[in-house]
Amino acid sequence: MDTTGPGAEGEIDAVLRAANVLLRVAARSVVEVEDVVTSPQLRVLVLIASHGPRNLGEVAAELGVHASNATRTTDRLVKAGLIERTDDPRDRRYVRLDLTERGANLVNSVLAHRRNAVAEVFAGMPAGLRASVAGAMDAFAAAAGEAGTEDGRFALDLPH
Repeated sequence: MDTTGPGAEGEIDAVLRAANVLLRVAARSVVEVEDVVTSPQLRVLVLIASHGPRNLGEVAAELGVHASNATRTTDRLVKAGLIERTDDPRDRRYVRLDLTERGANLVNSVLAHRRNAVAEVFAGMPAGLRASVAGAMDAFAAAAGEAGTEDGRFALDLPH
């Protein structure tokens, strides 16, 4: 892979500038709810919103933490009225974690903020460039081995 050719430095700088904008968009959406949840708690809520009810093992794996840490995180979310625990109908040894209406509303608010902020930036671009930028962003995600997510969350497992 040649990242040293003519113009490569400027291309990389352009991507870093765009990444900075996207990170600010994401950070602002989290700031709106930081008085309610922490970032790891928000990740749990988005995980459940995106993939349906989860158990503690799945939450621990998503967060990359020990099950006891996942338990503490989910306990706080239950106490805040954002998720509920129920017996898993397929296997009573597992506790199923699902969003409450309040939890779903919080996730929807964060993701709507992100979509609206990105749409606002896009609206400020020349109309003729929007499709090519979107295509380039898809190609960038694909080159990283990431198909992208529909849910607006960020994964930290980029290839080395």
